[in-house]
Amino acid sequence: MKKSILGLLIILLSAQFSLAQDSKTVQEIKELSKSKWQWMADKNADSLAVLFHDKAKFVHMGGTWGKDREIDIIRNGFIHYKKADIHEVMLEVIGNTAILWNRITLLAVVGSNEVTTPFMVTEVYVKENEAWKLADLTFSKLLSRD
Repeated sequence: MKKSILGLLIILLSAQFSLAQDSKTVQEIKELSKSKWQWMADKNADSLAVLFHDKAKFVHMGGTWGKDREIDIIRNGFIHYKKADIHEVMLEVIGNTAILWNRITLLAVVGSNEVTTPFMVTEVYVKENEAWKLADLTFSKLLSRD
């Protein structure tokens, strides 16, 4: 009987610790994503270079490329992500991978044109050496604006 109660107590404490860790991870990823949008708006390419995984891919309406090209695009203003209005955030954590979906309205300057576009943005983060790195950023244009 004592072993059963002790076992149950250990299971309950483990589950509570696991839920606390998941909650902490969810909040950490949401904050990281929010910071990323601000760094993009501020053209803070140095902070983004630290966040982006070396093998990261970026999928836009105009093509797909890697980390170096995305940093160059941001640094030189080829795309200026002026403001992302975030309407909805969904997040799943699977082991050392976090997948975040943002439904946004993005105000951006592309070339010399200012455009406002509704997107569902998928962000994939991987945890390496205790740090979360953005491994994929995919923009999917939505048909309606919110």
